[in-house]
Amino acid sequence: MPNLEHPAYPAADLLRLESLVPCRESQVSMLLSIFGERQHFSFPSIFIYGHTSSGKTYVMQTLLTTLQLPHVFVNCVEYFTSRLLLEEILIQLQSSSSDTEQTCPVHCDSLNDFVRLFKQAVARRELQDETLYIVLDRAEQLREMEANILPAFLRLQELTDRNVTVVLLSEIVWELFCPNVGCLEPFTMYFPDYSIGHLQKILSQNHPPEYSADFYSAYINILLGVFYMVCRDLKELRHLAALNFAKYCEPVVRGEANERDTRKLWKNIEPHLKAAMQTVYLREISSSQWERLQHDGGEPGQLKGLSAHTHVELPYYSKFLLIAAYLASYNPVRTDKRFFLKHHGKIRKTNFMKKHEKTSNHLLGPKPFPLDRLLAILYSIVDNRVAPTANIFSQITSLVTLQLLSMVGQQDQLDGPRYKCTVSLDFIRAIAR
Repeated sequence: MPNLEHPAYPAADLLRLESLVPCRESQVSMLLSIFGERQHFSFPSIFIYGHTSSGKTYVMQTLLTTLQLPHVFVNCVEYFTSRLLLEEILIQLQSSSSDTEQTCPVHCDSLNDFVRLFKQAVARRELQDETLYIVLDRAEQLREMEANILPAFLRLQELTDRNVTVVLLSEIVWELFCPNVGCLEPFTMYFPDYSIGHLQKILSQNHPPEYSADFYSAYINILLGVFYMVCRDLKELRHLAALNFAKYCEPVVRGEANERDTRKLWKNIEPHLKAAMQTVYLREISSSQWERLQHDGGEPGQLKGLSAHTHVELPYYSKFLLIAAYLASYNPVRTDKRFFLKHHGKIRKTNFMKKHEKTSNHLLGPKPFPLDRLLAILYSIVDNRVAPTANIFSQITSLVTLQLLSMVGQQDQLDGPRYKCTVSLDFIRAIAR
């Protein structure tokens, strides 16, 4: 039984729409209820918000296109001034008009001009009895424009006396969006993030025809098991799925395993997924380079440009400061005398080890350290004598600004500032080399 039902639209279109927007049936059903029939007046403005890659833009585009509702779709990042935005709306209205003579450039210098030209464009398209939808994607950019733009869009139905609904798509909540002055409150709607079950269902729909749906679904399950805790972005997960699927299929192609040998397939793909997790979102190499690297069986660090953050250039003493900070974060205080003093006296050997020290310090994370300990380790690892000048202290501040170090607590604490080192062991190894 179909989830989407509405008497104003054909059942075939609703069935096709349902297949195009999986896991968003409740949101689409709500939008259809708000829209009503074509000739009905809808809400003057609708505000839809949710995190990135939660389907806001895709659902709106698919809904309006599938049901063939008259609409204008504008990205506010591309048209970043009020004049560009208003002119683009009028241009899209004219380009879809049956009158081909009215495709000349549009000049709109003010809201008064926009209201006048908008009425003419709607009359030319004969939309007086049909709702026109103006969708403004990345609508938070409207806050950077003139103060009258957002209130005007919220009251556009009243200003133009036409059957028009403005839909605002944003990643921030309305409380951070609305202006200080009073304005018409839109109908607010929230798009939640996709759950892991939703992502499994959506990504499994893209299985290649030469493999079974169960085989590809098992691959997506493995992929989400690795990446779901660090990445919820559907676009990024779809990219990772397409990029690593050939490596997952290698044992099947070579005849070493069949599609049901999940254990063998997992052992083959595991190191490559871990390598891919180091570069999620970064795009440090192209997809073709990544596929070539997988085919050759090399390590990610062999490609120039991969993990570029490990090759950052720092001033001479900043590198030593960062190494000293890493040592201070991951070594216990009681080991400083043994590691950093040349004449530390006799060390008594004991087999006693505290329970919590049996765990690697890298798993426990960095520990905070005071400034004087950082400087003491710095003087120990640098060959020549370093005076505690303002230059050294300014480089510590620069490392905090670059987020290579983080300050713990308040800056005005009496016992001096405390820091943590936030970089990885690979980063420190690259700098130490």
